[in-house]
Amino acid sequence: MPNARPVPTVRRRRLGEALRRFRSQAGPEGKGLTLEEAADLLARLDKEAGGDGGAWTSPKLSRIETAKAHIRPAEATHVLKAYGLTPAGDPEVFTALEGLAKHAGQKGWWQTYSGVVAPAYADYISLESDAENIRIWSPQLIPGLLQTAGYARETIAVNATTRTPEEVTALAEVRMARQAVLSHPEGPLKLWAIIHESVLHQRFATRPTLMPDQLRRLVDVAELPNITLQIMPLDASPHPGTTGGFSLVGFPGPMPDVVLLENLIGASYVEAVDEVQIYADAFERVVASALSSDDSLVLITRRMEEGTRT
Repeated sequence: MPNARPVPTVRRRRLGEALRRFRSQAGPEGKGLTLEEAADLLARLDKEAGGDGGAWTSPKLSRIETAKAHIRPAEATHVLKAYGLTPAGDPEVFTALEGLAKHAGQKGWWQTYSGVVAPAYADYISLESDAENIRIWSPQLIPGLLQTAGYARETIAVNATTRTPEEVTALAEVRMARQAVLSHPEGPLKLWAIIHESVLHQRFATRPTLMPDQLRRLVDVAELPNITLQIMPLDASPHPGTTGGFSLVGFPGPMPDVVLLENLIGASYVEAVDEVQIYADAFERVVASALSSDDSLVLITRRMEEGTRT
């Protein structure tokens, strides 16, 4: 399939925003530097290190911060040091931002599916692939990272009525490929998912074994050390999650969390720190209202056995 988007620009945006934030905290007494002051500082330090300093200008910094220009890992390191950070004192910052700089211009595997993956969805997959942990409150569906191929295809077909069968198949393949983050050799994603009990009672008339198979998948993944699974019981008291589902995506180092809100026609993001905190607090209250992990596993197993007998 042709590539409609040449690079995963969400990484550039996150990197640019992080560098802008560190610039705003740099300088004497942490009062921040203007773009011009930062460029002058970077040029001077570059000359002291044997360079000509000509590569650092305020327009270049502006383009980097607004994700209009790429920055190499070595340049990102130079900027961070100029802003007063050190690899020894701030190892997580350097690791996270150098990683973003390294991968910001690379194509993700999902670019192969650019003919069916919308830009907003591609952005989310990019975030998901960089994430350290994700917390999901899912009141209507099994979360995509925990779906079987059959469940994925059926739910995609229902919600993507304008798609061809081939496109539905491709989108199901994308959803399955996303699950690789749960077993990544360099560190699996930590997933905390809370699912409403009503989801366990979903039926697929033409495929009676589909839901029992999906519930078996939940039972299996619940045993993994990087996955926490809870069920919100039908008789739970009102809680903040009654307003709708959401996903909290967390990253290593200094990168702030992002909230994903999905709807019928796409998705939106919440990135303001104070607003993200509202969702983080809401998730904790949803956790408190849900069954424990052990009780949730018992409920899922019982429902799976009931579905197998019917």
